[in-house]
Amino acid sequence: MNPGDRVRVDRGEVTNEGVLLPSTTRDHLVVKLEGGYNVGIDRDAADVEVLERNARDVDGAGDAAGEASEITFADDLPTVALISTGGTIASTVDYRTGAVTARFDAEDVLRAVPDLAGRANYRGRVVANILSENMEPRIWRDLAQAVHEEVAAGADGVVVMHGTDTMQFSASALAFGLDLPVPVVFTGSQRSADRPSSDNVMNAVCAVEAAKADHAETLVCMHAGPSDDVCALHRGTRVRKNHTSRRDAFETVGAAPLGLIDHETATEAGADGDVADAAIEWNRDPVPRGDGDPAIAAAFDAGVELVKFTPGLDPAAWEYLDEKPGVVIEGTGLGHVHTDLIPQIEALVENGTTVVMTSQCLEGRVCDRVYDTGRDLLDAGVVEAGDTLPGTAKVKLMWAIANTDDPAAAMRRDLAGELTDESRPWR
Repeated sequence: MNPGDRVRVDRGEVTNEGVLLPSTTRDHLVVKLEGGYNVGIDRDAADVEVLERNARDVDGAGDAAGEASEITFADDLPTVALISTGGTIASTVDYRTGAVTARFDAEDVLRAVPDLAGRANYRGRVVANILSENMEPRIWRDLAQAVHEEVAAGADGVVVMHGTDTMQFSASALAFGLDLPVPVVFTGSQRSADRPSSDNVMNAVCAVEAAKADHAETLVCMHAGPSDDVCALHRGTRVRKNHTSRRDAFETVGAAPLGLIDHETATEAGADGDVADAAIEWNRDPVPRGDGDPAIAAAFDAGVELVKFTPGLDPAAWEYLDEKPGVVIEGTGLGHVHTDLIPQIEALVENGTTVVMTSQCLEGRVCDRVYDTGRDLLDAGVVEAGDTLPGTAKVKLMWAIANTDDPAAAMRRDLAGELTDESRPWR
């Protein structure tokens, strides 16, 4: 039997029928079932009958069925650098454990998503091969350096494949650490490619088209709704993952997404090699493409901490912050903590720690001039971060401490669309 054969596999009382796929291990068979799911089967415990030879062409490591996409180059196509850091969009299933494991490099993803063929000239590059919970500031630096090098070498846009759990942090890091004349678009998938409900193909196609479009934003491109019709383009410093598993888990906080990209229009335009600007409906004017040289300042101080205040928090929990260069607080409401903690916060500031206040509310902004607690925090030297999201504020403070002479002043200024002048109703 060979990959592509239709087989029946008996395991005692359990029978599976489907197309045999290439396996990532010698000890397991991988069968794609009629419903679209893959199943891994212990080879020694299986009785296999071949029902049809060469029933289907298959390619890859058990993740995609169909012909492998050919990576071609054409003078009339833009160049998109496809940079992989791992994550579900670049993952396969380890049939030994049943878990999803980040294994693919950028070219593997191109082969796993044949719809990308003919849309651009691609340059593939692997910066990391991790699940996103293992992301670290040092990898942000490496990623920023890789993106900078690709743009300096002539890339017309960059797509970063990234795990969804920490994508918003990495997108913020690149937004602060790079000044580019072309787009950088982060994308990923909530569901792995062996599942029929996988969102990897649509997200990848929309991300490539967004990377070819006329703007110079750092964006996150993911499903805008439960259907396979529209992707949302979120500014990297204003986005938050708000659901553990829905395909439309990402939302722009405090506003509509920066733009929406119609999948069908993007697919048709890209198939002809065109740039699918017509597929994008911008809700606000994006930063336009430029013609300047790319700039990089991608150092991050990993000593910054993000602390969430909750009722009953032990003041001793703050003692480990004494030597930290920066602390971001997720306060309640307009930006408050228990009044008993204010002396400790004042001591941190006096010792040289930059202390920044954000709100744990999903929308609105910090304003510490309304209540006595807030005024006392301002007197203690706390810096208000307006409506900057807590996670974004942490990344920004890490960047500001490493790259500016006055981190507090930097935290009060909008640097990459993370801080608005005022919060307005938008729904």
